[in-house]
Amino acid sequence: MAGSIELYRRLYDLFLAPVSRYDCGRKCAPLNEGIPVCCDTGHAIPLVDKHEWQLLKSRTDLWRLYRARDADAKKELADKHRDCRAVECKGFRHCERDNRSIACRAFPFFPYFPRNKGVAGLSVFWSFEDRCWVQSNLQIVEPEFVKECIAAFELLFEHDKAERDANYEFSGTIRRAFTRMNRIIPLIGRNGEFLAVEPGTHRIRTASWREYRRHETFRDEKPAAPARR
Repeated sequence: MAGSIELYRRLYDLFLAPVSRYDCGRKCAPLNEGIPVCCDTGHAIPLVDKHEWQLLKSRTDLWRLYRARDADAKKELADKHRDCRAVECKGFRHCERDNRSIACRAFPFFPYFPRNKGVAGLSVFWSFEDRCWVQSNLQIVEPEFVKECIAAFELLFEHDKAERDANYEFSGTIRRAFTRMNRIIPLIGRNGEFLAVEPGTHRIRTASWREYRRHETFRDEKPAAPARR
Protein backbone atom coordinates (compact mmCIF):
# COMPACT_ATOMS: atom_id res chain seq x y z
CA MET A 1 0.00 0.00 0.00
CA ALA A 2 3.01 2.32 0.34
CA GLY A 3 2.53 5.36 -1.83
CA SER A 4 -0.83 4.26 -3.23
CA ILE A 5 -4.06 5.93 -4.22
CA GLU A 6 -5.85 3.50 -1.93
CA LEU A 7 -3.85 4.75 1.05
CA TYR A 8 -5.01 8.31 0.45
CA ARG A 9 -8.58 7.13 -0.02
CA ARG A 10 -8.36 5.57 3.43
CA LEU A 11 -6.87 8.76 4.85
CA TYR A 12 -9.71 10.84 3.42
CA ASP A 13 -12.30 8.49 4.89
CA LEU A 14 -10.54 8.59 8.26
CA PHE A 15 -10.05 12.35 8.55
CA LEU A 16 -13.37 14.17 8.19
CA ALA A 17 -13.84 16.12 11.42
CA PRO A 18 -13.74 19.93 11.23
CA VAL A 19 -11.30 21.89 13.38
CA SER A 20 -14.17 23.46 15.31
CA ARG A 21 -17.82 24.42 15.14
CA TYR A 22 -16.80 27.90 14.02
CA ASP A 23 -16.35 28.98 10.41
CA CYS A 24 -12.83 30.24 11.05
CA GLY A 25 -12.50 31.51 7.47
CA ARG A 26 -14.97 34.24 8.32
CA LYS A 27 -12.62 35.40 11.07
CA CYS A 28 -9.45 35.77 8.99
CA ALA A 29 -10.96 36.71 5.62
CA PRO A 30 -11.41 40.42 6.55
CA LEU A 31 -7.61 40.57 6.92
CA ASN A 32 -7.10 39.27 3.38
CA GLU A 33 -9.53 41.07 1.04
CA GLY A 34 -12.33 38.65 1.91
CA ILE A 35 -10.40 35.43 1.22
CA PRO A 36 -9.61 33.00 4.07
CA VAL A 37 -5.84 32.99 4.50
CA CYS A 38 -5.46 29.22 4.25
CA CYS A 39 -7.40 29.23 0.96
CA ASP A 40 -5.08 31.76 -0.68
CA THR A 41 -1.94 30.52 -2.43
CA GLY A 42 -0.48 33.96 -1.84
CA HIS A 43 -0.13 32.83 1.78
CA ALA A 44 -0.13 29.02 1.74
CA ILE A 45 0.56 26.75 -1.26
CA PRO A 46 -0.87 23.25 -0.70
CA LEU A 47 1.48 20.35 -1.39
CA VAL A 48 0.15 16.88 -2.11
CA ASP A 49 1.84 13.54 -2.73
CA LYS A 50 1.69 12.39 -6.35
CA HIS A 51 -0.70 9.61 -5.35
CA GLU A 52 -2.93 12.03 -3.47
CA TRP A 53 -2.95 14.16 -6.61
CA GLN A 54 -4.06 11.15 -8.66
CA LEU A 55 -6.86 10.47 -6.20
CA LEU A 56 -8.04 14.08 -6.27
CA LYS A 57 -8.11 14.10 -10.08
CA SER A 58 -10.23 10.94 -10.03
CA ARG A 59 -12.77 12.47 -7.62
CA THR A 60 -13.20 16.09 -8.64
CA ASP A 61 -12.26 18.95 -10.94
CA LEU A 62 -11.78 21.22 -7.93
CA TRP A 63 -7.97 21.14 -8.11
CA ARG A 64 -5.32 22.05 -10.65
CA LEU A 65 -1.54 22.16 -10.60
CA TYR A 66 -0.12 25.39 -9.22
CA ARG A 67 2.36 27.41 -11.23
CA ALA A 68 4.60 29.78 -9.28
CA ARG A 69 3.81 33.35 -10.28
CA ASP A 70 6.57 35.26 -8.52
CA ALA A 71 10.03 34.86 -7.04
CA ASP A 72 8.76 34.24 -3.50
CA ALA A 73 6.56 31.34 -4.64
CA LYS A 74 9.39 29.85 -6.71
CA LYS A 75 11.69 30.05 -3.68
CA GLU A 76 9.06 28.41 -1.43
CA LEU A 77 8.70 25.49 -3.84
CA ALA A 78 12.37 25.13 -4.78
CA ASP A 79 13.12 22.36 -2.28
CA LYS A 80 9.86 20.40 -2.42
CA HIS A 81 10.25 16.65 -2.82
CA ARG A 82 10.06 15.37 -6.38
CA ASP A 83 7.05 13.21 -5.44
CA CYS A 84 5.10 16.28 -4.26
CA ARG A 85 2.82 18.39 -6.40
CA ALA A 86 1.96 22.02 -5.69
CA VAL A 87 -1.76 22.52 -6.26
CA GLU A 88 -4.49 25.11 -5.97
CA CYS A 89 -8.26 24.87 -5.87
CA LYS A 90 -10.98 26.94 -7.49
CA GLY A 91 -11.34 29.00 -4.33
CA PHE A 92 -13.15 28.89 -1.02
CA ARG A 93 -16.55 29.62 -2.56
CA HIS A 94 -16.30 26.31 -4.44
CA CYS A 95 -14.95 24.21 -1.56
CA GLU A 96 -15.91 20.52 -1.53
CA ARG A 97 -15.32 19.40 2.04
CA ASP A 98 -14.82 15.73 1.15
CA ASN A 99 -12.29 16.62 -1.53
CA ARG A 100 -9.97 18.80 0.52
CA SER A 101 -6.34 17.73 0.60
CA ILE A 102 -4.78 16.39 3.79
CA ALA A 103 -2.87 19.67 4.08
CA CYS A 104 -6.14 21.62 3.95
CA ARG A 105 -7.86 19.38 6.48
CA ALA A 106 -5.01 19.68 8.98
CA PHE A 107 -4.17 23.40 8.67
CA PRO A 108 -2.88 25.14 10.80
CA PHE A 109 -1.69 22.02 12.66
CA PHE A 110 1.05 19.45 12.28
CA PRO A 111 1.86 16.33 14.35
CA TYR A 112 4.42 17.20 17.02
CA PHE A 113 7.19 14.75 17.90
CA PRO A 114 9.18 15.04 21.14
CA ARG A 115 12.78 13.98 20.72
CA ASN A 116 13.10 10.21 20.22
CA LYS A 117 9.39 9.61 20.78
CA GLY A 118 6.16 9.22 18.85
CA VAL A 119 3.50 11.83 18.15
CA ALA A 120 2.49 13.66 21.34
CA GLY A 121 -0.24 15.80 19.83
CA LEU A 122 -0.77 18.69 17.44
CA SER A 123 1.10 21.97 17.35
CA VAL A 124 0.84 24.90 14.94
CA PHE A 125 2.56 26.43 11.94
CA TRP A 126 3.32 29.56 13.92
CA SER A 127 4.41 31.66 10.92
CA PHE A 128 0.69 32.15 10.26
CA GLU A 129 -0.18 33.32 13.78
CA ASP A 130 -0.57 36.95 12.67
CA ARG A 131 -3.30 35.94 10.20
CA CYS A 132 -4.77 32.72 11.57
CA TRP A 133 -7.62 33.31 14.02
CA VAL A 134 -7.56 29.67 15.19
CA GLN A 135 -4.03 30.04 16.56
CA SER A 136 -5.26 32.78 18.91
CA ASN A 137 -8.24 30.65 19.96
CA LEU A 138 -6.93 27.11 20.38
CA GLN A 139 -9.63 26.39 22.95
CA ILE A 140 -12.09 25.97 20.07
CA VAL A 141 -10.34 22.90 18.64
CA GLU A 142 -12.57 19.84 18.86
CA PRO A 143 -11.05 16.70 20.44
CA GLU A 144 -12.52 14.61 17.61
CA PHE A 145 -10.54 16.67 15.10
CA VAL A 146 -7.35 16.03 17.06
CA LYS A 147 -7.95 12.27 17.21
CA GLU A 148 -8.79 11.97 13.50
CA CYS A 149 -5.91 14.19 12.43
CA ILE A 150 -3.36 12.20 14.44
CA ALA A 151 -4.82 8.87 13.33
CA ALA A 152 -4.57 9.94 9.68
CA PHE A 153 -0.98 11.12 10.00
CA GLU A 154 0.11 8.01 11.89
CA LEU A 155 -1.39 5.84 9.15
CA LEU A 156 0.46 7.93 6.59
CA PHE A 157 3.73 7.62 8.54
CA GLU A 158 3.43 3.82 8.51
CA HIS A 159 3.76 3.95 4.73
CA ASP A 160 5.81 7.09 4.16
CA LYS A 161 8.99 7.42 6.21
CA ALA A 162 9.96 10.65 4.45
CA GLU A 163 6.74 12.30 5.62
CA ARG A 164 7.37 11.14 9.18
CA ASP A 165 10.94 12.40 9.06
CA ALA A 166 9.81 15.79 7.74
CA ASN A 167 7.40 16.27 10.66
CA TYR A 168 9.98 15.01 13.16
CA GLU A 169 12.49 17.54 11.83
CA PHE A 170 9.93 20.34 11.87
CA SER A 171 9.21 19.55 15.52
CA GLY A 172 12.87 20.24 16.20
CA THR A 173 12.63 23.48 14.24
CA ILE A 174 9.75 24.76 16.36
CA ARG A 175 11.59 23.81 19.56
CA ARG A 176 14.62 25.86 18.53
CA ALA A 177 12.50 28.81 17.40
CA PHE A 178 10.39 28.95 20.56
CA THR A 179 13.43 28.56 22.78
CA ARG A 180 14.96 31.61 21.10
CA MET A 181 11.71 33.51 21.66
CA ASN A 182 11.44 32.13 25.23
CA ARG A 183 7.87 31.01 24.55
CA ILE A 184 6.00 27.83 25.34
CA ILE A 185 4.98 25.75 22.34
CA PRO A 186 1.21 25.27 22.34
CA LEU A 187 0.39 21.58 22.11
CA ILE A 188 -2.99 19.90 21.99
CA GLY A 189 -2.61 16.36 23.30
CA ARG A 190 -3.90 13.21 21.66
CA ASN A 191 -7.19 13.36 23.58
CA GLY A 192 -7.69 17.08 23.09
CA GLU A 193 -6.04 18.14 26.35
CA PHE A 194 -4.04 21.38 26.56
CA LEU A 195 -0.30 21.00 26.96
CA ALA A 196 2.79 23.18 26.73
CA VAL A 197 6.35 22.43 25.67
CA GLU A 198 8.70 24.44 27.84
CA PRO A 199 11.43 26.46 26.07
CA GLY A 200 14.94 25.20 26.62
CA THR A 201 14.09 22.01 28.50
CA HIS A 202 11.37 20.96 26.03
CA ARG A 203 9.50 19.33 28.90
CA ILE A 204 5.82 18.74 28.16
CA ARG A 205 3.45 19.78 30.92
CA THR A 206 -0.27 20.30 31.43
CA ALA A 207 -1.40 23.79 30.46
CA SER A 208 -4.43 26.05 30.31
CA TRP A 209 -5.50 27.41 26.95
CA ARG A 210 -5.36 30.86 28.51
CA GLU A 211 -1.57 30.49 28.64
CA TYR A 212 -1.36 30.32 24.88
CA ARG A 213 -0.27 33.49 23.14
CA ARG A 214 -2.92 35.57 21.44
CA HIS A 215 -1.43 37.52 18.57
CA GLU A 216 -1.89 41.28 18.68
CA THR A 217 -4.08 41.04 15.56
CA PHE A 218 -6.73 39.27 17.65
CA ARG A 219 -5.78 40.33 21.17
CA ASP A 220 -8.61 42.82 21.60
CA GLU A 221 -11.26 40.26 20.61
CA LYS A 222 -13.12 38.33 23.27
CA PRO A 223 -11.83 34.71 23.27
CA ALA A 224 -14.23 32.33 21.55
CA ALA A 225 -16.19 29.83 23.63
CA PRO A 226 -14.20 26.62 24.17
CA ALA A 227 -15.14 23.27 22.68
CA ARG A 228 -16.50 20.69 25.11
CA ARG A 229 -13.93 18.39 26.67
